[in-house]
Parts: sequence; structure tokens; C-alpha cells
Amino acid sequence: MKIDLHVHSKFSTRPSQWVLQKLNCPESFTEPLRIYEEARRKGMGLVTISDHNRIEGALSIAHLPGTFISEEITSYFPEDRCKVHVLVFDIDEGKHREFQRLRENIYDLVDYLRQEGIHHAVAHPLFGVNDRITVPNFEKLLLLFRNFEINGARDAWQNDCLRDIIPNLDAETIWRLAEKYGIDPGYTQPWRKNLIGGSDDHSALTIASTYTEVDGAADLPQFLDGLENGAASARGASSTPRTMARNLYSIAYQYYKHRFGIDRFLDKDVTLKVVDRFLEPGVQANVGLAFRLRTRIARGLSRRRPSASTPLRDLIRMETESLIRADSTLMEFAQAGVLNGENLENGWFSFVNRATNRVASHFAGTLLDHVSGANVFDIFGTLGSAGALYTMLAPYFLAYSIFTKDRQFSSEARKALTGKNGKDDGVRVAHFTDTFHEINGVSGTLRQQAELAIKTGKTLSIVTCDHGPRVFEPGVQNFKPIGVYHLDEYPEQTLFYPPLLEMLHFVYAGNFTRIHSATPGPIGLAALCIAKTLRLPIYGTYHTALPQYAQILTGDEAMEDLTWKFIIWYYNQMDLVYVPSKETGRELEEKGLDPAKLRLFPRGVDVGRFSPEKRSEAVAERFGLGSGPRILYAGRVSREKDLHLLAVAFRRLTAIHPDAVLAIVGDGPYLDDLRSLLEGTPTVFTGYREGEELAALFAASDLFVFPSATDTFGNVVLEAQASGLPIIVTNQGGPMENILPGETGVVVPAGDAEALFTAMEGLLADPELMRAMGRAGRSYAEKRTIEQAFEDYWAMYEETPGEANKTVVVKEAVQKPTPRMVHAA
Repeated sequence: MKIDLHVHSKFSTRPSQWVLQKLNCPESFTEPLRIYEEARRKGMGLVTISDHNRIEGALSIAHLPGTFISEEITSYFPEDRCKVHVLVFDIDEGKHREFQRLRENIYDLVDYLRQEGIHHAVAHPLFGVNDRITVPNFEKLLLLFRNFEINGARDAWQNDCLRDIIPNLDAETIWRLAEKYGIDPGYTQPWRKNLIGGSDDHSALTIASTYTEVDGAADLPQFLDGLENGAASARGASSTPRTMARNLYSIAYQYYKHRFGIDRFLDKDVTLKVVDRFLEPGVQANVGLAFRLRTRIARGLSRRRPSASTPLRDLIRMETESLIRADSTLMEFAQAGVLNGENLENGWFSFVNRATNRVASHFAGTLLDHVSGANVFDIFGTLGSAGALYTMLAPYFLAYSIFTKDRQFSSEARKALTGKNGKDDGVRVAHFTDTFHEINGVSGTLRQQAELAIKTGKTLSIVTCDHGPRVFEPGVQNFKPIGVYHLDEYPEQTLFYPPLLEMLHFVYAGNFTRIHSATPGPIGLAALCIAKTLRLPIYGTYHTALPQYAQILTGDEAMEDLTWKFIIWYYNQMDLVYVPSKETGRELEEKGLDPAKLRLFPRGVDVGRFSPEKRSEAVAERFGLGSGPRILYAGRVSREKDLHLLAVAFRRLTAIHPDAVLAIVGDGPYLDDLRSLLEGTPTVFTGYREGEELAALFAASDLFVFPSATDTFGNVVLEAQASGLPIIVTNQGGPMENILPGETGVVVPAGDAEALFTAMEGLLADPELMRAMGRAGRSYAEKRTIEQAFEDYWAMYEETPGEANKTVVVKEAVQKPTPRMVHAA
């Protein structure tokens, strides 16, 4: 015999005032009757309804065959007001009234249930109904109850933890807990406990998805006897956040449908019809000819395009209707209720995701247009509408948040009672970035980290969103953007709008324990939203001087100030913020970032790939580097790198060293301008190079020059030192912290072409000093390997946010390196 022991009628899901009104109407018991019929249709031998602190629903079907009265009682631990739900079976109205009198104190309630011999169980025992449950609370439940529910509305993770705990209890554990809490279990062999199953269905969508079965039971007394004697088995499937979210949407939809009589519009509106197919339980008939003709005609009509001023309600309706009419599967679903075999909860997720992605893309584009035009009031108006869109998606955010909380507590309880960790326990990091498929130092570092994580058996997934390759890349999850925004001031730089719900599900399904954001852009905002939803620690890396870039690219100081405000707000949401240099950390602190959050990000270099041993005259000849002094710049060719200063200094240097050659290794939007500035000089433009070819170009050179004042780190500076080159950097930004001034290189004032020329000319005039600096640079780089940097990087995630960092405290007083000049003899 099978029964769903935990299903609710509509009395417990609609607003209480409306419930009371409906109780006076003849049709008030329609929903319990539907529950009864659906449970019977699914093969349940018995049917009951267990509403919260009410029995009207169960009473309304009590005259039908195979039914009995049940209830879900809300009770409390008096010591901390932790809420507990208790299922009671085969009761009457008098017992119900006594439950309501006693339910404020769970100890009194349980005493009464035992005295009266009432069959009972604790519902979803690992679920914190009011967020107050602790391991001691759960341990007390183990003493108070014999029957524990496998709950169909909860995650498989939580139910599996319960299956790990309950059957493995022993006498020693129970008596230890009894002594610890001073609670007498009150029955023989209290370590022998039972698992039952119930769907905990509130929407009539998942009735009997989880149920209890007692083999051989022919009637209710035999079933209940089997329940108490260990003959019961919990069967069926657990839920996912998608299940809960669809139930929440369904509860709201069914309420408004019946309250406002939406039924009369269903055959006139294709959007309503699709929503109804997804969210209304029961079998629905095919639509009539009139609906088919109406939708076919409407499908051929041109649709009005949304504008920046389109209200949210109209925008959602327009985009949703457009999506349905363009999708033959959804049109067929509207007409016949056929969804190509896909289950409805996943189909609803896909539908909501695609519809809201369209709306979100429209909002993002409008917002960035306002930002670009500095339309401050329009910015706030658009953000308000975006907040309304977030509210529309709230059922998914709520469901994923609750399920994540359940997982965390369930794992904690399992660890406490069994000493076992789950198979997926341990640090699991989702690192969000928008630059993974670009050519820069950040993407290079992330690729190294992904490779080293695989080699060392650590769980690191790079999460990105761009038009990069859709081919499988180990350790990389690349999502298809829902939209893209091109910056007029920087045509080659684009912003991709990420699919938030898809990313949220990926992080949840992957059971990640940490989120790291390498960007404050749209993908970084998605990372922040996901971290807050899933209650995960979030770490941020500040690696690009965005406010300075904004000023350089737009020439607008107001835009720089606005960017700084956003940057500080964003990074203050992080648990910890990793900066590439102490100088960068000081700047962020001066702008308002909480200094307690700041940590220095460990970076290293591949000393096997970048090495003086890779020097090859054949490579020098192939690229036309000549036989005289070879000066190298490697990196992105863009305006903010101050390459115009290098052009001025090198043009002047050629008058003294006509055999010197400048090699520009890289590509970027400033390339044509730089070619013009260096026209007529012995300059070689190699374009973008990587791997062994790049390493050979480093090793074939004699001096590395990096004039940028906006770089926060500068990987190429370490690569050049590993290749045995002396270095010239400026006194602004992170690169100066990655050399030993006077030992491995020279620091010059930023923005000073004269100083840059003087340093270059002085080093070329002293070959022995250059060689000594090159050797010192190689020794320095060998102490900063990528392997050691990765181990330091991973150790960061073992640190609990808020604890003192053992590696670096950026706030400490550290003297800036003193610029040292080398003058020609």
C-alpha cells in the first residue's frame, strides 16, 4: 500500500483572509477533491491531506474511500524558538484542538502524542523553517521522534544526508545525546528509527512525487502499524530549486487566476495560455479552432519594437509574446500541451530564462547608453526597472538560496553525527571573468591557474561569457551571451551580458564553495548576485585601473569619478579583495575601500618557458632584430600604455645608437598610431605572439621597456626578468613592485619621455651592468614560480573571510621604491 503522507490543500497556500472567504463558498473544497483524485490516479492506496495547523482540507474528503485526517503542526523549541513541523496521522477534531493548545512547546506536544498513541513524524528534519535550526536542535529531534520524513520538496542532497544519518545511529550515540541534553527518548530501542516519504506539495503539481510504501498492508491500521514497526519505505524523487520555483510561480498564478477570473482570457491570449499550461495542474484539453486561427493571424502581424521608454510590464509582455510566436515548440505547447518530452519544471525554467534574458538585454543596453551619455536621472530610472525585473525572478533566487542553505546545514549535521564528509566536500572555486579569451596578462594568468588546478587535483572552474569558442576547454565554462554592448570610445572592447539564471544553476549544481570575480563588469555583477543568492563567500580581484582608463579614453573627469564610485561600491561587497600591488591597495583604500578586505594577490612566472636559454639568433634573424642592441616591448598596443612616450624616447635614442632595434610584440587599437609615430625608425612589429615563439623573442632581446603608468601588475615584467633582461618601468602602478630597483632594473618617473630616454641610453652604454641586472632578474624570477604562486593563491580560499591574512596585509606601512636613474658615462 502506498500513500503520500505530506500533501497540502489550497487552504494552506492562499492568503488567509481569502481562505476564510472561500470556506463559505460551495466550491471551497474543489482543490482537496482534485488532490484526492490525482493521488488515486497515481496509485496511492490511501489519501490524506496535512495542512498547516488546519484540518478543513482533510475533513472535506473524509467521506471518500481510503482517506483519513492528518495535520502538519507548527511547533517550537522553547529555548530558542526554532520552528519544527510535526506530521500527525489518523486524528480527529478534538485532537486537533489539543494540538493547537500545546504546539508552542515541542516537548509538551510530543509528550501528548506519546500518551495518546498518535502516529506522528517530524517533517523535513534538516530544513530550517525559520533559519534557527542548529545541530543541537537536530540532535534533540533524534531523541524526541522515531519517524523522520524524506521530503519530496527538498533537495536530494538533504535527503541523502538524512539517509546517511538515520540508519547508522547506534545505542551509544543516542544515550550520549540523551545525557547531553537531559531528554529521555521515551521508547524502547530509541536508536532504531524509520524513514517515511511525503511530497510536501503546496501547488498540486507534485502530488505523490515522494510517498510511503508498506508492503502487504491492506488497510489503514496495517499501514500505520507498518509505519511504526520499520516496515515502511520512502519512495520517489527529490526536488530541485527549479521544482520549488515553479511551485511558487504556480501558487501565485492559481491564486490570481481564480481571484480575477483569468480563465475567460485563456483562449484569447497566447502568452496566458502558455503560462497556464506550465503552472496549472491537471490535464488540459486542446484549444479550439478559434484560438488556432487567432494565433495564426496574430503571428503574421508585425510586432511593435520596444523602446527605451517602454514600461516594464509592456516590455515583458512584448518580449514574451515575441518569444512564443517565434518558437514552434512553445506554439505547439500552447495549442496542444505537448512539450517535446521535456519535463515541465525544466521547460518553465527555459521559458522564464529566455523571456527575462530578452528583457534584461534591453535594460542593460539602455542603462549603458545612459552611462555613456552621463544621463544621471535616466540611469536611476532604468535601475529601478531592473529591480522590478529582479523581483519577477525572485522565486528562482529564493529557491536556490533555500536549497543552498539546506545543503550547508545538512552537511554540517552529517559531519557531526557520522564524522563523514560528502564526496564533493572541499574547496570548489568558480572564477568569473570577462577577459578569458582576450589577449592580456589576466587571461594568461587564468589559463595557467586552470592548467595547474587540473594537474594538482583542485576544483577550479573559469566561468566566462563571450563569443569565444564553444569547444570543450578543460576547467572552463563559457556561456553564450544574451547581448553585447560596444563602446564607441574603445571599439575593440565589448561588454557581454551574461545569462544570470543559467550561471546561477551552474554554480549551484557544481556545489561550488567559493566565488571569485575578476571583473566589476556585467559578469562580475552576475557573480555578486549569485554569491549573495547562494550565500557563498565572494572574493574579488582588482587588476585593471578602470577609472584611469575611463578618463584616458573619454577625456572626461566626471566619468572617472563616476567609475570610481561604482568600483568602490562593488569591491566593498566582497569578503576579500586581492590587489596586484601594494600601490594599488593604497589607492583603493584612499578612495574608500575597507582596508581590512585587502590582500596581495600572488603571481608567478613560468621559469621553464621564459629563460635565457631560449635565446636564438635564428629567431632574431627571422624577425629582423638586427645585430645591435635589441629593445623589447611586449603587451597590448593601446593608448593607455603610454607607448607614445616610448616612441619619442626611441626616436631620440637612434641618433646615438643607430644600430639599436625596437621590437613591438603585441596587437591592439593603437597599433596604426604607433606605426606612424615610429615611421622611419628601426622598429619591428611582430604582431601577437605566444608560447615558445614569444619566449624566444624575450630571450633574443637585450632590454625590456614598459612605459605604462596604469598597469596594476604587468605579467610581462616577470617574464622579461625570467628571460634574463634588465627592466625599465615607471614609478606608477604595479610593475615597479615586481622588480628590484637598481638590481634587476630601473624605475623612471611616469609620463616623462626624457627620463625614459635617459634610462635607455644609460643602460645601453653599460653592457656589463645590463648583464648583471639580467642575471639578478633571472634569480629573482626563480623565486616566484607559477607553481608556488598557485599554491599561495589556493591557500587564500582556505582562509575564512575576516581572519588575518598570513601572507600580506596591504595596509602595513611599506615604503615606495625610490626611483633610481642610470646615466650614461
